[in-house]
Amino acid sequence: MNGTPRGQSDGPATAPQLTMNDAVGTIRLNRPLQHNRIDAADIAILEEQIAAAEANPSVRVLVLAATGPSFSSGYDLSAAQSSQRGEADGQDGENAFARLCDRVEAVRVPTICALNGSVYGGSTDLALACDFRIGVTGMRMRMPAGQLGIHFYPGGLRRYVSRLGLNAAKRLFLTAETIADHDMLSIGFLDRVVAPDDLQAAVDELAGRITACAPQAIAGMKRALNDIARGELDDRAAEAAFAASLRSDEFANALKVWSQRRAS
Repeated sequence: MNGTPRGQSDGPATAPQLTMNDAVGTIRLNRPLQHNRIDAADIAILEEQIAAAEANPSVRVLVLAATGPSFSSGYDLSAAQSSQRGEADGQDGENAFARLCDRVEAVRVPTICALNGSVYGGSTDLALACDFRIGVTGMRMRMPAGQLGIHFYPGGLRRYVSRLGLNAAKRLFLTAETIADHDMLSIGFLDRVVAPDDLQAAVDELAGRITACAPQAIAGMKRALNDIARGELDDRAAEAAFAASLRSDEFANALKVWSQRRAS
């Protein structure tokens, strides 16, 4: 199994945890003995933590991480089955998980998924909903929906196709194949693969690059790029955002700094 990245909690298993440190918020899945399986009760907690991070104006990057040797084994399938039977503990569970992934995609600030180990099932979509994904050597991923007789929800299918391409999406959904880190990198599921001990440093480096940019422009372009991927871009709104950015204090201050650098 993969080593545990530095900086992770060594405490008891808990529901997901949120920490905010300067410009970076981190939500950490924290049930390593269950391979960080996401239960129905976790969904509301994760949504609340996302909202709390977004409400903090100092947070410029949100990181999704996990404790232990695996990132996540996916959503609790027993809860999904219960939801279809109308049982109280699982009501709307699978739909709620689909909405959670959409919520992660729509987070105002850029998001980084720090994949400390293998990822399976619905949690592959949770990772795809993030803007960037950094994984570790030796990790694997698998989408077993077809083998389990599950027709995956539309938002997840869309994300797979828009981010990985149709051929890769078909390979993963229609064969339930397990792929290794090098394949995850080649199809675009991962942006970078590092040794387990280097994961936190790689995440910090990427977060630093993001926070060095102008936050309003970054938030606006993230939203527009996701709209383009869905075929939903409002050209007029994008043109208005471009024009407004040229009149913004953010641009004026950045241009002043840029001019000073060129003069020095």
